[in-house]
Amino acid sequence: MLLAAAWPSLALAQARQRGGTAIEVRAHGARGDGKTDDTRAFQQAIDALPDAGGTVQVPAGDYLIDAVVGVRLRSRMHLALASGARLLAKPNAAERAYVLNAHRVEQVEISGGRIIGERAAHKGTTGEWGHGVMIRGSTGVSVHDIHISHCWGDGISIGGANDSGGAIAPSRDVVIERVQCVGNRRQGLTIGRSRRVRVFDSTFADTGGTLPGCGIDIEPDAGDIADDVRIERCTVHGNRGAGIQLYKRVSNAVVRDCTIESNRGHGILTLGASDCVIEGNRIRLNGLGGVGVRPGTRGLTIARNEFNDNGPRGRTPDGATRKGKRHVSIGESTVSIRVDKSNRYFD
Repeated sequence: MLLAAAWPSLALAQARQRGGTAIEVRAHGARGDGKTDDTRAFQQAIDALPDAGGTVQVPAGDYLIDAVVGVRLRSRMHLALASGARLLAKPNAAERAYVLNAHRVEQVEISGGRIIGERAAHKGTTGEWGHGVMIRGSTGVSVHDIHISHCWGDGISIGGANDSGGAIAPSRDVVIERVQCVGNRRQGLTIGRSRRVRVFDSTFADTGGTLPGCGIDIEPDAGDIADDVRIERCTVHGNRGAGIQLYKRVSNAVVRDCTIESNRGHGILTLGASDCVIEGNRIRLNGLGGVGVRPGTRGLTIARNEFNDNGPRGRTPDGATRKGKRHVSIGESTVSIRVDKSNRYFD
């Protein structure tokens, strides 16, 4: 298997296509005072765009959003949040609720500001799908330069949608760049049924509260796959589950030049993934181990990584702390696992 070559940043190189119309949400009644429900005003601004699309501008302010209703994005649009703009999810008891919902759309860009979930004020106890950004069955979506935190479910969730005939439409050509997903309950980022997803220069931290609790979980639902995923130059730390998980029906995924540290589970865990590459990463201080390779994994290359103090710690006979040395563990029923000599281990 060839190691992955470097690839350029995509969010700016792949500009999304849309018209030149610009509409500000305050022109449609948004208050941004943190008390008024601004969901309808956001939707009216989006729906007012012409067929060619355009940009919906969100100036600084605190905008209360009813995530049960959600803000439904449309094709050929940019939701441009100012640096001081915050979308605050209104407390609810729903199992499923999305602040921003990109469902069966194309050529969409989301940028700037913050999305703050209602995890601390959630009124229910069940469900795990209260997401900041939901992307389903969409093509050509960029999410960049935004901070997403404290969601009842995922910061961002990418997956497929069923069409009217029941066939699955995966999301395609999705770019996540310079995003911070912090303190969310289920995952920082879920990548489900999809093709060609790129995640660059982003942080996924302090996830936990319900399983799996990963920084990034590539885990497509049954019936389809996640193929051609690239995760590069990201920081993944402090998550209660694995830092990054590649779980079943995942192919051609590359994790490259990332810092993956201080996660309670493995730094990277693979199960049932095929033809994947883990290279050039700094993997350290992860509670269960550095890289865990589990049954069904095929064609995995692990190269040029630095491993330090992964796995359970212990005590030496004189009472000193012994570092963890479980850097790479390979389970049974795996095929063609290559652990290259270029890896470095600091014990």
